[in-house]
Amino acid sequence: MDVYEFQAELWEWEARPGTYFVTVPQDESEDMRLGSGPPRGFGSVRVEATIGATTWRTSVFPDGTTGCFVLPMKQAVRRAEGLEVGGRARVTIRPVDPR
Repeated sequence: MDVYEFQAELWEWEARPGTYFVTVPQDESEDMRLGSGPPRGFGSVRVEATIGATTWRTSVFPDGTTGCFVLPMKQAVRRAEGLEVGGRARVTIRPVDPR
């Protein structure tokens, strides 16, 4: 499976304060959508994500507003990497076998 690297800004979801994401760019989102096999619940794709020295497994979810995937950013990752809303991070994601 492909590996995607990009820079993205951390943002907080207005509808659910305390929930944070970075947006996967349009081209990478489209590639993942086409190459990840059948979608899982809510159209999600299982991924391994890396920011700085932190790597974790999670899922990216489609954002109905932008058409891009969004990567949830849990508190442990934000703290470990010193990320705050509006800050930019170098993100690497790799879709993983959903089994």
